[in-house]
Amino acid sequence: MQIHVVQSGESLFNIANLYQTTVQAISEANELETPASLVVGQALVIPINGQFYFVQPGDSLYSIAQKFGLTAQELANINQFPVNNTLPVGFRLYIPPLPKTDASVNAYIEPYGDTVSANLESSARSRSPYLTYLAPFSYRIQRDGSLKAPPLNDFKNIAESNRATLMLVVTNLEEDGFSAELGRIILTNEEVQNKLLDNIVTTAKQGGFRDVHFDLEFLPPENKEDYNRFLRKAKNRLQQEGLLMSTALAPKTSADQKGAWYEAHDYKAHGEIVDFVVLMTYEWGYSGGPPMAVSPIGPVRDVVDYALTEMPADKILLGQNLYGYDWTLPYMEGGEFAKAISPQQAIQLARENNEEIQFDQEAQAPFFFYNDADGKEHEVWFEDARSIQAKFDLIKELGLKGISYWKLGLSFPQNWVLLNDRFNVEKLI
Repeated sequence: MQIHVVQSGESLFNIANLYQTTVQAISEANELETPASLVVGQALVIPINGQFYFVQPGDSLYSIAQKFGLTAQELANINQFPVNNTLPVGFRLYIPPLPKTDASVNAYIEPYGDTVSANLESSARSRSPYLTYLAPFSYRIQRDGSLKAPPLNDFKNIAESNRATLMLVVTNLEEDGFSAELGRIILTNEEVQNKLLDNIVTTAKQGGFRDVHFDLEFLPPENKEDYNRFLRKAKNRLQQEGLLMSTALAPKTSADQKGAWYEAHDYKAHGEIVDFVVLMTYEWGYSGGPPMAVSPIGPVRDVVDYALTEMPADKILLGQNLYGYDWTLPYMEGGEFAKAISPQQAIQLARENNEEIQFDQEAQAPFFFYNDADGKEHEVWFEDARSIQAKFDLIKELGLKGISYWKLGLSFPQNWVLLNDRFNVEKLI
């Protein structure tokens, strides 16, 4: 699989010829709505077996081979190039497919209101083949320990037909936010806990869920040990019922990190108790904050590096956003919120406004600016094939369990093509 960044003057026909494939294959892989109108800076996935590397100044067979886990002799033999000859700049070398590694893949899916939209159901159906877990978001815990279910429509049959395991996501959401008071009740009232666990077990068995996922956020800091005790109690009960248990963790970089979102999340305890965790490694750039990459690679790595001091790598799913944001400038704290957009929508915006997509090498994320019809300037950060490849490389480098996406329903076709090329997705059923 190749990633190609569109240059000025290039057409899909030129690119297809460069990689010895077809316009149709590239168009389908990237779900291009306007294949005749590419955006400069747009990252395309090229669906070929292996990839090509174009020699850069200073490259040698040895240095290139190292990048791809080959020896210089192997690379020379593959390309029928004398091993001692100097490589011309721009020379095209063929690199065979990299070995796949196993990975668990989760994706949350969040219906709005009381129905599942046709778009969400279609997304679940098309992406479940790439998933270990499909996680409807969410079963809301009520103050008496009962559960309020989300609309599920055909999710159970979609999951079963694609061998995806349903994840029962339970949250302390009330109205439109995570409730610290509801969290306190759950963690300190034994009667509510017992009723909650009874309801979770019943719901899981009736609904075909095999993992119970606690996403309890904005918990009172003083209830950290209460949360740990509750998780131990829940794990004992769920394990007796043959159910897995997982948790979502705020993105911390130290055990004593301050803040309402962080203090009650004890990485060490979760690593000991649960089967796996989801690190919520996104929202550095968020709708109410200043423009920046949603999941810049540096801060993401910092979180993972800390997590690895508290738990084994094979318990960690790296959280990954399937969206970006469009900010209206100038940004003012407390002002207009940024609009969430899919990667495909971001590319469309750049095309409509004739703007070149740029790439921040430090954050490993694409961005661009444009002016709307009212003359207001906008700044857009999103995800593309390069940014997601950086996360896949991190997962492989550190031996993580896999990846967890927030959330389905946002079009990012390049992600799924690359995921399939880089990993063997684990299936539990």
